[in-house]
Amino acid sequence: MTDEEHQIGYKVLPRGTPVLTADGQELGTVSKVLDNVREHIFDGLVVATKDGKRFVDAPEVATITNRRVTLTIDAADAADLPAHRGVLGQVENAAKRRAGRWRRRLER
Repeated sequence: MTDEEHQIGYKVLPRGTPVLTADGQELGTVSKVLDNVREHIFDGLVVATKDGKRFVDAPEVATITNRRVTLTIDAADAADLPAHRGVLGQVENAAKRRAGRWRRRLER
């Protein structure tokens, strides 16, 4: 870190901040910060990479500064990060919950 770089909280992390692996390779940029609002817990990041959006779980984030995010994993491990399903995944999960509620109602 330089004198101009300092740690910041995940809630003020701007979109477009570079994300680096532990071995210094640039993975991509911050697309979205995920948190559990109810419990005030940092959940992870969605990172825009050249191969699409990837999900980085909170334990894989080492530091967040005003200039970069550094991960605890190296570039080889970062290549195996899961794709972020985004809204589509949320819609699918909501549909499954609704289907389960209807199934339980019909079984009564």
